[in-house]
Amino acid sequence: MVGPYRGLFNGPGVKGFVLAGFVGRMPMSMLGIGIVLLVSALTESYATAGAVAATTNISFAIAAPLTGRLVDRFGQSRVITPFSLVNALALASLMLCAAFGLPEWTLYASGLLVGATSLSLGSMVRARWSHLHGGSAKLHTAFAFESVADEVIFVAGPALVTVLATYVNPYAGLSVALVCLVGGSLALAAQRRTQPPVREIRSGGGSPILIPGIALLSCVYLALGSVFGSADLITVAFAEEHGVKGASGFLLASIAGGSMVSGLWFGSRQWQIPLRRRLVRALGVLVVGLLPIIFIGDARVMAVGLFVAGLAISPTLITGFSLAERLLPPSLFTEGMAWISTSIGLGVAIGAWAGGRLTEAVGASNAYVFTLGCAAIAAVVGVGGSGLLRLPEAPSPAES
Repeated sequence: MVGPYRGLFNGPGVKGFVLAGFVGRMPMSMLGIGIVLLVSALTESYATAGAVAATTNISFAIAAPLTGRLVDRFGQSRVITPFSLVNALALASLMLCAAFGLPEWTLYASGLLVGATSLSLGSMVRARWSHLHGGSAKLHTAFAFESVADEVIFVAGPALVTVLATYVNPYAGLSVALVCLVGGSLALAAQRRTQPPVREIRSGGGSPILIPGIALLSCVYLALGSVFGSADLITVAFAEEHGVKGASGFLLASIAGGSMVSGLWFGSRQWQIPLRRRLVRALGVLVVGLLPIIFIGDARVMAVGLFVAGLAISPTLITGFSLAERLLPPSLFTEGMAWISTSIGLGVAIGAWAGGRLTEAVGASNAYVFTLGCAAIAAVVGVGGSGLLRLPEAPSPAES
């Protein structure tokens, strides 16, 4: 399973941009919980803390495709450097506003700027992989590696920021996120050798969201984001309901663990099944994998159930990103990938909100039905629109 990954990092500059991209996007899993922990500790208001974090997330979701378009037009290095510096100043401003007890609107203004200047570094790293290995089997393995890296980030980031904010001081978590943000982003910007060249945008190119296949994938990923957002929140509530709140982190790690294992396995295989059929099948497996958890009432059994459910996550994400890479013209690649990432982010926000409401109304075990329903919607949309994912000029039958 490890074999295909061994030669992936041998090219000039590859290890550098992979490491820089990993460090630079660690904050994407740290900012939300870090803001909640800091603001709630200093203002003693979870409502304010949640609202500031939501403002940041929504601002990022709106701005990400726009910054992606800037990257496509001017190149990664010219955009990353100013945006990352302004982003760091905005985050420092948010911390200072909270520390000095400035009016509440300053927290929202700072959070708005933090979200608007945050960059989708994951899209940029995938763009570099596409530039290096576009059209080859190595790209499938590279995207698999990136999905596994994302899982590691989303497991390690929240745990790290929570420990720092709880046991060191409320500022420690966001301070580490700020260091990772600046260090990783500037290191990635400095590596010009591996960045994709700026390509002329054809007249009438428009937005990538107008490409039918990208629009369909965005809808599928919106539903998938709702699966992720609701599952995380409901799982924490499930652990608390069963008197094992301290095990909630282990339960969440079970989902990520299943996804990491399947991602490594999936990326190590050479598939003969066409990409769009792989996506449909992965979505179907996700629905089947989530079905048992609505019947589980024991935390230990739930850990196994969540691990099994997580097995379908990475294959779904890997295949979706591979389809997007083939559907997007090079001049719109970063913006197109940002649309998909934005869809996931919006879905996570919707899923967390709906999952919280349903958990309070019907209990955590019953609320998992919403998670299953979102997966079913993703599958129905994917199956119904699979014709839009047919790839033109496919290099082989397995890629059409």
